[in-house]
Amino acid sequence: MINISNLNIKEINTKLIAGEFSAVDLANYFLEKIYAKNADVNAFLEVYDDVLEQAKAADEKIKSGTATLLTGIPIALKDNILFTGKTASAASKVLENYKATYDATVVKKLRDAGAVLIGRTNMDEFAMGGSTENSAYGVTKNPIDTSRVAGGSSGGSIVSVAADMCVAALGSDTGGSIRQPASFCGVFGLKPTYGSVSRYGLMAMASSLDVIGPVTKNIVDSEILFDFIKGKDRFDSTSVEDDGGDGAVKKIGVPQKYLESLINACETSGIDADVLDNYKKSVEKLSGEGYEIVDISDDLKNLEHSLAVYYVIMPAEVSSNMARYDGIKYGSNIEGGNLIEGYFKTRGGLLGKEVKRRILLGTYVLSAGYADQYYAKAWQVRNLIKKDFEKAFEKVDVIAIPTSPTPAFKIGEKSDDPLQMYLADIFTVFANLVGVPAISVPDGFVKREDKDLPTGLQLVAPHLQEKRLFTLGKYF
Repeated sequence: MINISNLNIKEINTKLIAGEFSAVDLANYFLEKIYAKNADVNAFLEVYDDVLEQAKAADEKIKSGTATLLTGIPIALKDNILFTGKTASAASKVLENYKATYDATVVKKLRDAGAVLIGRTNMDEFAMGGSTENSAYGVTKNPIDTSRVAGGSSGGSIVSVAADMCVAALGSDTGGSIRQPASFCGVFGLKPTYGSVSRYGLMAMASSLDVIGPVTKNIVDSEILFDFIKGKDRFDSTSVEDDGGDGAVKKIGVPQKYLESLINACETSGIDADVLDNYKKSVEKLSGEGYEIVDISDDLKNLEHSLAVYYVIMPAEVSSNMARYDGIKYGSNIEGGNLIEGYFKTRGGLLGKEVKRRILLGTYVLSAGYADQYYAKAWQVRNLIKKDFEKAFEKVDVIAIPTSPTPAFKIGEKSDDPLQMYLADIFTVFANLVGVPAISVPDGFVKREDKDLPTGLQLVAPHLQEKRLFTLGKYF
């Protein structure tokens, strides 16, 4: 029985090339893990039926000497990323039987590299949520404590890695959907620069915010996977070339006043004292490594408005993007007495309550008489926030901030209180609004009941400077 739990992709690749085990052996190792664990955590919605065929093809590539670092490496896909001929449901009943007709650009890159795509993972329906409780196919549970959420919306991808059911996974991040669950489950989750990874073949939630990124067990694998999936794509006009930047880090910024304001905030919007303590210890550790810590509070004057801005712009884009799921153009439908009745029955009966809530919010802020008051104003403030960060990054190389104000919460604890759930995004949404890269790295544990629950440190860099995140991440 092989054991590769603590190996990174480079080390696994070395053993594959040396013939210590085959890609088929590796695939079987993880398939056994999935069959043993998935019933408890519900990370995978489907294990692909051609996994061993993919692994055999990888072994041939290794024998021929044409292998890449990813050849034979089992990788999971979030259920909103298209893979030709495979179901992609976005964890919704609307797309329950939809099969992709083309590969997402990231999937094509992984397949060309010889990776073994092992299955599709659970998520909040259409990526709308922060706990993976909004999936039409059941909640994904935190492997550290199955009474708690995994986080979301990429909960299945994060748990597939955290529970050692694959080497790495891809998720999508619109407002923290990779970073927050990574923090909850103790793994590494990267949100790349907006546009550095093609969105072609990713089901759109909020088009000016969505980014595909890697979920891994270590920082080495984060960099490897990012390097394989990044790059300009002719199918995505927002994509850009990204060399990862220079990797030079000397000064680290902290928004001290912003954090202090949250310490004194009400219980539902503040930060837990022990989570803040872990953050302070991480900053002290970086200071001890010789990095200069700089308070950038005066530069980020509009940071406190990020959450409000996000929850205007995101639902507006959701409302637009979800219009296509009407039971006629795409996916399942419920028949009605006429076209309009069928339309309402399909959207009313097949879409989950969180998706409907965001469609309603977005339609409202875009409606006549309100678009200028809400949507246009939100964009004005978004631009101010961007300028604030440009100013801050003139003084520092990286910004450090907690990933989440709390550790993983109990399943059902916040599901009946949307506002409380939205407030959990307070530290992550700004990176999507600004478009900068950010990564959550494990920074310690806090005690809840009898469990040690992980927390995450979020590192944020200027546009196209992912290498700075990898440089700092190696200390954790």
